[in-house]
Amino acid sequence: MLRTLFSAFLLSLVFVAPALAEPQKYVFDKKHTQVLFFVNHMGFSNSNGKFLGFDGSFNFDPAKPAEGNVSLVIDTNSLNMDDTKWDEHLKGKEFFDVATFPTMTFKSTKVAMTGEKTAKLTGDLTLLGVTKPVTLDVTLNKCGEHPMSHAQACGFSATGTLKRTDWGMKAYVPMVSDDVQLHIEVEASVEPALNK
Repeated sequence: MLRTLFSAFLLSLVFVAPALAEPQKYVFDKKHTQVLFFVNHMGFSNSNGKFLGFDGSFNFDPAKPAEGNVSLVIDTNSLNMDDTKWDEHLKGKEFFDVATFPTMTFKSTKVAMTGEKTAKLTGDLTLLGVTKPVTLDVTLNKCGEHPMSHAQACGFSATGTLKRTDWGMKAYVPMVSDDVQLHIEVEASVEPALNK
């Protein structure tokens, strides 16, 4: 009896494991995903802002994380600094020029694993019509079945730094820092499960 059960278990591994190992497309859960940035203001504070409008997805196989890829599109007009006048100023020509460039995009080009759950994610950021590489430090928080939706879900935290002048955004440097700190929190679920 034990031999029969053990044989059945081995057969299940043979047929199930390849299916689980296939890359799957995960779509961002916008309610639990945040795109944040921080800039130093005259040395007095590190002011933060966020983008409320975005779409994104990634293909990911936990068994082969280095083969994953990410795509993100951000609505620049969704910029929010918790102040209407400040929002309008940053949406103007000196900064994001949202009338001319309504979106910015990030598309990954390389994933380099640095640990069991950490990686360097490099990709092309297109902002103000300029495309430059950006590298983010990414940590896998968790993958598994979501307890409420029962969909397969994964969560990541990503941080990085870029120089805004590389994309032509030169206003008020150095009073408003050239360095921009990025902080992105992502929760995403396998795409078909979102439609159930």
